[in-house]
Amino acid sequence: MSDLFAQSTAPLPTGKPAGRPHDAYSAQDIEVLEGLEPVRRRPGMYVGGTDERALHHLVAEVLDNAMDEAVAGHASWIELALEADGRITVRDNGRGVPIDEHPKFPGKSALEVILTTLHSGGKFSNKVYATSGGLHGVGLSVVNALTESLFVEVARDKRLWTQEYRRGVPQGPLTDAGPVHNRRGTAITFRADAEIFGERAQFRPDRLFRMARSKAYLFRGVEIRWRCAADLLGADGSVPQEAVLHFPGGLGDFLASTLEGRDLIAARSFAGMAEFPDGQGRVEWAVAWPDDNEDGFVHSYCNTVPTPQGGTHEAGIRQGLLKGLKAFGDRAGVKRARDIIAEDVTAGAAMLLSVFIPNPQFQGQTKDKLSNAEATRLVENVLRDHMDHWLSADPAASGQLLDNILERAEDRARRKAHKEMARKSPTRRIRLPGKLTDCARTSAEGTEIFLVEGDSAGGTAKAARQRETQAILPLRGKILNVASASAEKLAGNQEIADLGQALGCGTRRDFDIDRLRYERVIIMTDADVDGAHIASLLITYFFREMRGLIDAGRLFLAQPPLYRIQQGGKVVYARDDAHKDELMRSTFDGRGKVEISRFKGLGEMPAPQLRETTMNPDKRTLLRVAVADDQETGEMDATTLINHLMGRKPELRLRFIQDHAMTVADLDV
Repeated sequence: MSDLFAQSTAPLPTGKPAGRPHDAYSAQDIEVLEGLEPVRRRPGMYVGGTDERALHHLVAEVLDNAMDEAVAGHASWIELALEADGRITVRDNGRGVPIDEHPKFPGKSALEVILTTLHSGGKFSNKVYATSGGLHGVGLSVVNALTESLFVEVARDKRLWTQEYRRGVPQGPLTDAGPVHNRRGTAITFRADAEIFGERAQFRPDRLFRMARSKAYLFRGVEIRWRCAADLLGADGSVPQEAVLHFPGGLGDFLASTLEGRDLIAARSFAGMAEFPDGQGRVEWAVAWPDDNEDGFVHSYCNTVPTPQGGTHEAGIRQGLLKGLKAFGDRAGVKRARDIIAEDVTAGAAMLLSVFIPNPQFQGQTKDKLSNAEATRLVENVLRDHMDHWLSADPAASGQLLDNILERAEDRARRKAHKEMARKSPTRRIRLPGKLTDCARTSAEGTEIFLVEGDSAGGTAKAARQRETQAILPLRGKILNVASASAEKLAGNQEIADLGQALGCGTRRDFDIDRLRYERVIIMTDADVDGAHIASLLITYFFREMRGLIDAGRLFLAQPPLYRIQQGGKVVYARDDAHKDELMRSTFDGRGKVEISRFKGLGEMPAPQLRETTMNPDKRTLLRVAVADDQETGEMDATTLINHLMGRKPELRLRFIQDHAMTVADLDV
């Protein structure tokens, strides 16, 4: 024990011992990087890497400083220019970077300190900037370190001051270039260092133009002047050579241009701007719900800095929208609105959010994510109040929006139930419903499944089928109307579950036509009003849950007869009353006794007759179910028609009946 103690208290070695072993580690191995050397050695720590995104981050850092001057009210315009040789110039008409001597660095101007010293700047307190994008005092110094050359001009107090840098090192002192009139602000021109970003690295005009345009949208009080060398522009004309970007409508204008040409569920977007209480900043937002199947998006910003990974301000807008819609649903008496979550509200939404707060906290120097906890509460409270007013202003459009979001919620619940059922199955072996009488053929080619009404019809169909290729699934009466049922009812309905398991192709987003177990799906119901109603419910189910089945031409309607007509040895079948009358005139001469029998249902038909008239592929007639083009029919589209006739709102069905009552030629009641 004493030997160990003596070893542990021995003096530390000094100097490098002779014959130092390869794995030795001592104080001389510890490097101390000074000035801007850490940035050049490890650029990824400061700009996120050395790729194209990091290259353009240099421009963002300089542009953010100019934007801070504009947001603070000291600059009205900013110029962003890309020269033919790859140089970038960012100029503003702000106050200009201070050029007087810094008290802690004798002999150095404040400008040189900012450009050569990490963690230096005027944004660590709120004395100069109430809100700003620069926080760590490393933006301009990092840009200076990673550029081959940088030239700065400061017009301040009617005099022009200039200084040049190469790879972060000043090439001379700050120089008084003489008096200037009608000019103020800062201009920085730089070229990225090929030693850092590679010889092929170059700024992209389209990316820089989008950056400039987004900044103009984010602060409606600034004018951004864009200029690009003609040699760098593409032939498509998507990026102008010169442009003045100024958008008084802010994010509302931004969203309108982004969604141009797309229909919205609610015709007007939800946009606005509001101050946070107690001088804690402000928020601007614009939200719309496109009426298509494309995914939504959210672009968020803090103090004009993009936050692509979101953060607490995005959590606030999601909660504000959710609570506003839930409150509207409660006022409208829609109890199901209580079950929606933020994902349902924002999944298909297009959202823009910009906050200005005094002391933002970001994750990392590249500021990809906001982490201020209070931002969630501030944004949520403001958005919820304004959302209440916006929804109440147009109840009809708001109700349509709520219906769409409820449909998304039910779709989410279905997917969740499907995943839970999949997790419960320990193997991939298909579980088939007990009532299904499957065909003998294992491959889908040439097979078909008949969906019939009840066990009685199922028994007759089983006896009439071709065992090799025809399967029978009896359904109990009228299945659930999926257009008006909640997700919970749909998930708990045994008939729907049996149908889904028998077909095996999944529903909605999980639908896969290649997993369909049969080549054809045939709805075979009685040739009466009840049978037509059951067929309509089944078609509604397939349209809403397995639309791909219809689009692929795999859904059919069987045509069983309603009448059997016999005279002597002559027997014919009629599918309805009109067909029966036609057969009586054309087929029978009227001189002998004609026996007419009406089938009560498929269950009452003898199996040989069902086989001969309805199930034999060589003799039967099938109707393929297809979605009609509304331009051809002159009527509403299929989705709207289903919603009107089968949906939750009886007033829409009543209106449809009233509008079409005079065009009905015959009713079977």
